Amino acid sequence: MANTAFYIAKRYLIAKKGSTAVTFITWLSAFAMMTAVASMFIIISVFAGLEDLNREMIANLHADLTISGQVEKKLKDPEAVAKILKQQPEIQHSSKVIEEKVYVNNGGIGEIAYLRAVDSAYTFVNPIDKNIFFGKYPDFQYSNEVILENGLDNRLQIPVGENSSPALLYMPKPGTGIITTEDDIFTKKEIYVTGVFPGNDQLNNYVISPLELGQELLNLPKDAAYKIVIKLKNPDDADDLKEKLKTKLGKDYTVKTKAEENAAFWKMINTEKLMIYLIFALVIFITTFNLAGAIIILQLDKKEQAKSLISLGLSLRKLRNTYFYTGVLIVVFGIISGLIIGTAICYFQMSTDFFKAGIELPFPVRIKALNYLIVTAVALLFGLTVSWFFSKINREYILTK
Repeated sequence: MANTAFYIAKRYLIAKKGSTAVTFITWLSAFAMMTAVASMFIIISVFAGLEDLNREMIANLHADLTISGQVEKKLKDPEAVAKILKQQPEIQHSSKVIEEKVYVNNGGIGEIAYLRAVDSAYTFVNPIDKNIFFGKYPDFQYSNEVILENGLDNRLQIPVGENSSPALLYMPKPGTGIITTEDDIFTKKEIYVTGVFPGNDQLNNYVISPLELGQELLNLPKDAAYKIVIKLKNPDDADDLKEKLKTKLGKDYTVKTKAEENAAFWKMINTEKLMIYLIFALVIFITTFNLAGAIIILQLDKKEQAKSLISLGLSLRKLRNTYFYTGVLIVVFGIISGLIIGTAICYFQMSTDFFKAGIELPFPVRIKALNYLIVTAVALLFGLTVSWFFSKINREYILTK
């Protein structure tokens, strides 16, 4: 019979065993494999959900493309750049930006912050005005109306609204010579906070103001900018347009995509993902020692039957395949049942948000076909390897008493 080895292995798995210990060890190994597979699938599905959540959170922090100076902070000729950008049909909106460190003081309470000065078109590139939860976005009628990151506003205790008292922004002056007064060190401007936006890892300690305020603090001309940020009609065109703009703008400018601006962040995310995969691959590898134990116990328990099968003409290769197929069936059962359980728990979380990462933040979950492939591949790799290695029983062992 061509499938004799598989048939015997199947009977070993589903029929009553001669020993309770064999039954217990076999199903323990199957349960352990099922648990490890389900756990790995759930964790990497949660990680995929967290990855999507992070992508959404930083989606508006960087534009599709960002143009900056190759050597100097200040763009060499912003107006010439703007003319080139107007000729590109792929571009939907663009905005000038100046970004520098400043010192903010309110009634003796001070802190170093980041000033991001933007023009009126900035919200078309980064709709930060939609994130304001208290107050309003500046109407750009006055250059000293700003919005603050929530944590910065709380620490400095700056009142928000039309009737609020002003705070002071200090920008260090470049230059040399003898310092006699405070005005020789800093350029000062009064600011009025019109709104507050929530912070995150990318926008902590930020003050967002009209572009004119940044130009005044830095004593720059009216057309000056440090960066030009761009929103595309189709973000997928970013890499192609980047190469085109690099050719048109020349060596004085640097063009970066959103992925390049976020390179450090995504490197960290990918490193964490790799560590998660390695940890759970190790968990599955350790789990396969139960499988090895089940195969060894089965060989000991079925030694007399093995002698009979060899006497009846069953080849040693087919006898080894019997133990190998037993291990394979245990692994396949663990994979299928583990994936079913893992999928059910993931769909339960997606439907109910039962498990919480915080008071109001449920664990995000995303089920992808790649998750099934990764878990199955890892479990099969270790399961089949262990099954093959421990199925290599020799003839002398079988025939000895």
